[in-house]
Amino acid sequence: MGTAKRERKKANRELARQAQDRSRRLSVLRRRGLIAGIGVPLVVLALFGLARLQDDGDGASVVTTTTLAGSTLIGDTPCPAATGEQRVSTFEKAPPMCIDEDRTYVARIVTTEGEMTVELDASERPVTVNNFVVLARYGYYDGTTLFRTNTDIDIIQGGGLSNTDGPGYTIPDEGDGYTYERGQLIMARSSAPDSGSAQFFFATGPKVAALNGQGNYVPFGRVTEGLDVLDRIMAMHVGAGGGAEGAPSRTVTVRSITITES
Repeated sequence: MGTAKRERKKANRELARQAQDRSRRLSVLRRRGLIAGIGVPLVVLALFGLARLQDDGDGASVVTTTTLAGSTLIGDTPCPAATGEQRVSTFEKAPPMCIDEDRTYVARIVTTEGEMTVELDASERPVTVNNFVVLARYGYYDGTTLFRTNTDIDIIQGGGLSNTDGPGYTIPDEGDGYTYERGQLIMARSSAPDSGSAQFFFATGPKVAALNGQGNYVPFGRVTEGLDVLDRIMAMHVGAGGGAEGAPSRTVTVRSITITES
């Protein structure tokens, strides 16, 4: 294995460790009553300013509590089975590194407006791809919506039911200075560093290059089939007062995201 690749893997492990440390600190704050609720409010995007005891397979145990909306996973987050798990909607801790950056990961995203195939960039953005793969395999995205469109920057945002939804943790950024183009799948974040979690957006046209000046939204995949679905959703855009910021004219639901690896 080359020196550069070893160094990248070492850096990825350190990013994952930082995410776990950050989740532990958030957990302490929650227990002390300094953060209200299960999730971490408002950690995800504004592009503008942009109970069950189970064995995790290693002898450790995790606790889940189940509601109609999905389970809350308390304790360490085990790597999910490749075939998927019962839906989890809230996590106490960020996931460990569960993917192999030397393998190829493809997401099949089924929505009420059609299907898309996205090739994920595990070799260059392993922390972001790992997070997306783990959430997808836990069924986190099932039933969420593509709830936002913006024709000034050609994006469709999803990964929740609104821009305040989150899984309960955040992940580290993977660099900056990015440029954007049609077809990319990009991690959403707030203006604060290391604030990405579950929400994402699709770049649907050339105006997304307006975000190049920020360059800190991490692109981690590319649509290889289904660009017409994005076009169809953008054509449904309804902006407040006819403006650029808005939503599709009817609800666009993510029915499932299935991950394959090879």
